[in-house]
Amino acid sequence: LVFIGDSITHNWEQHNKPQWDEFWGKYHALNLGYGGDRTENVLWRLQHGEIDSIAPKVAVMMIGTNNTGHRHEAPELIYAGIKRDIQEIRKHLPHTKILLLAIFPRGEKPDDDLRLNNEKVNALLPKLADGKHVFFLNFGKAFLAPDGTLSKDIFPDLLHPNGDGYKICQREMQPTLDKLMH
Repeated sequence: LVFIGDSITHNWEQHNKPQWDEFWGKYHALNLGYGGDRTENVLWRLQHGEIDSIAPKVAVMMIGTNNTGHRHEAPELIYAGIKRDIQEIRKHLPHTKILLLAIFPRGEKPDDDLRLNNEKVNALLPKLADGKHVFFLNFGKAFLAPDGTLSKDIFPDLLHPNGDGYKICQREMQPTLDKLMH
């Protein structure tokens, strides 16, 4: 099992190592998340050997929020970057299933400009899933209160989950991962 992404991926192991080990240790999971990464950074890493010489059953990828946050890129451009990242993973790991996660919500309110941009990207992402090699999962609503607000209790900076937020991630991903890993 390999996780590919940005600081949201990186922080899970970096700041919540016991939890990471509890959830993913049985899979010998590899965390390839790097703070600040955007779709093009992931592509560069993939093209320059980051996933060569490994053969995971599943690659979990979530990327794109920094494309929104750093440059407020158009959803179609972020989608194109994610699509290209998937193509590169498939090229290097043709037998690996990809679990593409929707970009997590950010910002406190439902009308936050950055959250709205990410939601527009998320609306495009299901087109990348073929049900054979690429699978899409959107569990962003699991982080939100009924009124659509994002709580600092689980996303202290309204971007990165804390331990409680990562517990939600694991809970929401586990049924799909169980299917894909076996």
